[in-house]
Parts: sequence; C-alpha cells; structure tokens
Amino acid sequence: MKQTPDSDLSNYKPAGKLKGKVALITGGDSGIGRAVAVAFAMEGADVAVLSNETRGDEQETRRMVEEKGGRCLVIAGDVRDSKQCRDAVEQTVQKFGGLNILVNNAHYQMAHKKFEDLSEEQFRLSVETNILGYFFMVKAALPHLNKGDAIINTGSIVGMTGHEMLVDYSATKAASHTFTKSLALALGERGIRVNGVIPGPVWTPNIPATMPKDEVENFGHEVALGRPGQPEELAPAYVLLASSDGSFMTGSLIEVTGGRLGANA
Repeated sequence: MKQTPDSDLSNYKPAGKLKGKVALITGGDSGIGRAVAVAFAMEGADVAVLSNETRGDEQETRRMVEEKGGRCLVIAGDVRDSKQCRDAVEQTVQKFGGLNILVNNAHYQMAHKKFEDLSEEQFRLSVETNILGYFFMVKAALPHLNKGDAIINTGSIVGMTGHEMLVDYSATKAASHTFTKSLALALGERGIRVNGVIPGPVWTPNIPATMPKDEVENFGHEVALGRPGQPEELAPAYVLLASSDGSFMTGSLIEVTGGRLGANA
C-alpha cells in the first residue's frame, strides 16, 4: 500500500477506562481491528485477536499491543465455523480468566463491476462471514458475559446507503445493524450492552485488495471532510462503547464517516 493505514494511536491519550477487562476482537489482524486492539490495551484491557488469515499481520498486532504494555493472545480461526468461534472464546477465557467485551469486526468484502458478476458463492461468503459469523460469536461469548459487559458490532455506512459495487456486502451490513438493535433489546434486562460502530470510508488493507484501481485512487474523497478516515480515528468510538462512559448506550449505531450523509454521496 502506498499509503499505510495509521493504527498505532500515537496521539491517543488513555485513561485506564478498561483496566481489568478482557476483550476478544475478530478481524483483529489489521485495519480497524488492530487499532481497536491497541486502544483497548492502552486503556488497560487484556486483548485476544481472532484472525482467519495467518500472514504475519496478526503478529504485528500483538507486537503493537505488547509495545503499549498490554497482553495479547493471537488466535487463528474462521468465524463462519461455530465450533471455531466457541474455541476462540474458550481460549480467551482460559488465557485471561474471563471475557467482558466482544468486538465483531471480521468481514468479507469484494467489489463487482456489474451485478451479473456477483456470484452465488461470493454472496454466501458475505452472509456467512458478515452476519452468521456475528451470530456464532455472540452465541459463544454470551455464557461468559455479565451485567456491565459489552458487545460491539462493526457495521458500515453502505449498510445504510447501499453501494452499486458492494451489493452483498451492503446487504449484510444492513443486517448487522438490525441484529445489533434487536440483540440490544434481547439482552437489555441482563445489563449487557450491544452497540455498533458505523465506519465510512476508512483506509485499510482491505480497500486496495478488494476495490477497482480507480475507486482506490479516489477513495474517501466524496465525504464532507474530503478524505478517507484512518483506523485509529475509529478506535475511540469502540472505547466509548466498551467502557463505563457508554453505560447508558445500547442499541446505538455510532457513525464515524467523515460526513458521508447521502445515499448518492
């Protein structure tokens, strides 16, 4: 990547907001997941990151977390497999003694020029990763979560606006938004908060890997701020939702979009 995603949170000022907490972050090997892992560690949490692809990125996340003084467990697993989700939760609990925060961030995205190019295989992969994977992770984590604990789901602005080249991805992200709100209602009596972060265009390794070249070159310049966001600019929203600062927030979808407001933006 000519422009490297900024996930080191060099300007972030922690305040011990997650001291004593344990977090499990799916898709924590790079991009937004990595930034969240680093931010959580800076706030005092022990962090486990689940990654499907073991290309060394997940080890860099661990290095960055440990550099900030945190503890990090790296787990290889596929959120499309319910057993692997259960195994990831059990490894986290065994390593750190519990679980307080689940961040569903793993996702699959691949652009298509024409709708006819969107295959059944790709559509199924998007559904299984982006929404069924969230379901599996919540089912696995829930027996370990208690009053005051939190689930945070990563959505997307295209789940609200749609996108002509991301039909399957947009549909699954819209589903994740409703899943978040419905789950918040279902778990409210238990005191477990469920919220979502809705990113706009954020510069991650996924963008050049999944988007056409012309889209990559102009990525993010349609928003009010005229640029894509950096992963570290998303992380504080996750800290808010994971910490007691967000104690009266559940069923909320926090947009961090740089001002992408319209369906045709």
